Amino acid sequence: MSGKRAPLPEPLPLPVTDAHTHLESTTVKGGLPAAEAVPLAASVNVTRLVDVGCDVVSSREAIGNAENHPAVIATVALHPNDAGRAGASLDDQLRGIEALVTASDRVRAVGETGLDFYRTRDADAQAAQRVSFAAHIAFAKAFGRALVIHDRDAHDAILDVLDAEGWPERVQFHCFSGDVAFARRCLAHDAFLSFPGTVTYPANDALREALRFTPRDRLLVETDAPYLTPVPFRGRVNSAYLVPVTVRAMAAERGEDLETLCEALQANASALFGDWGHDG
Repeated sequence: MSGKRAPLPEPLPLPVTDAHTHLESTTVKGGLPAAEAVPLAASVNVTRLVDVGCDVVSSREAIGNAENHPAVIATVALHPNDAGRAGASLDDQLRGIEALVTASDRVRAVGETGLDFYRTRDADAQAAQRVSFAAHIAFAKAFGRALVIHDRDAHDAILDVLDAEGWPERVQFHCFSGDVAFARRCLAHDAFLSFPGTVTYPANDALREALRFTPRDRLLVETDAPYLTPVPFRGRVNSAYLVPVTVRAMAAERGEDLETLCEALQANASALFGDWGHDG
């Protein structure tokens, strides 16, 4: 990942939300602190950001960013890969996450949680991921929060756990990576499908087909910054200010008017996370 910063794209015609980003990781990997990243995003009409926690420490950092920046809300969670290697500390870490769900009214979701069978291959570690995922589902339902799902090479298993535990009312498949068939199964539960810069990667034809298939009222856009930088800046550090590149690619792929898509993306973020009342 190159440290060279991508240039500012043309601003979007209407406000849009980056529905999944990691502000502290962007600071570390890209030298772009939240105090700079948030106004930079706003300058291109990316007016709201969802700062996502992956463990107790980063979840607390996300809450701090949300409390310091009106444009930011937070999520809290133990990432599935962290759950897989937690060992005997898993229960304590889950209790720590549970306490953070209600630590601030800026916490709007539980996640990113889920399953990752790409990096976690050990059967015992995968079992720990399932335990953690089930606990996060319970937190989301108990406290009325959205659920943010990380799903890598685990499509069927993700749905199995959700079906067994019961789907929360509001669910986001972060960094959606499935095809039309998987999208159909998620959409049957009214899930939101969130698309990052990977929709611009030449090899991802099946993902673009899923993007075209997804109803406008179920679409979200995200960066997953500092990762998954869209073409033509792939290889550089990602940040929320590059959302316009992905949104324009989405509009072109779907054959939609850009303003119409922007309006839907903003409304969908409010429907998922609640309206945090900051549009510029």
